[in-house]
Amino acid sequence: MPDNATVLVFAASNSTASINKLLAVHAGNVLKHTLAAPVEIDVLDLNDFEMPIYSPEREKAHGIPQPAQDFFARIGAADGLIISYAEHNGSYTAAYKNIFDWCSRINAKVFQNKPIVALSASPGRRGGATVLKTAVDAAAFFGGEVKGSLSVGLFEQHFDRETDQLSDPELAASLRTVLLALQSALG
Repeated sequence: MPDNATVLVFAASNSTASINKLLAVHAGNVLKHTLAAPVEIDVLDLNDFEMPIYSPEREKAHGIPQPAQDFFARIGAADGLIISYAEHNGSYTAAYKNIFDWCSRINAKVFQNKPIVALSASPGRRGGATVLKTAVDAAAFFGGEVKGSLSVGLFEQHFDRETDQLSDPELAASLRTVLLALQSALG
């Protein structure tokens, strides 16, 4: 693995209290500190990329907004991605989908052939499993190489907010397994 591999970490949510951001950042910390991967973690916040809702007419009239170009560039600058998907009504959040739609106008291969660990978290039992499956199934079409995925349901029961880590030993072991696959892909 390059000495300075960069892993871009973000929640596909614009909630300022996002449990998916907690999970994504935790995963980045496990990769860097627990697994001792020689990586830099770059945490991204979707709120820094707000822009008008995509439409062909807006694109024709004004071009691709700078925030979409910046988001796409951040993916391009990374060596790997950790994304935790929030689920709204069985699908992506509107904030993530809008950014993704704008970026796909730059290049349909939004993920730019990066290795990805895809996660999801939810207060419910299914843990965002529907959106996670959608994201994993679609990733290759958009230039992503999913190395592993994990859904964390009943988040408050399985995540210790005081220590900012998974408290369930089986889930913690599963997370390390998918992160080892990402670490291997970065090497």
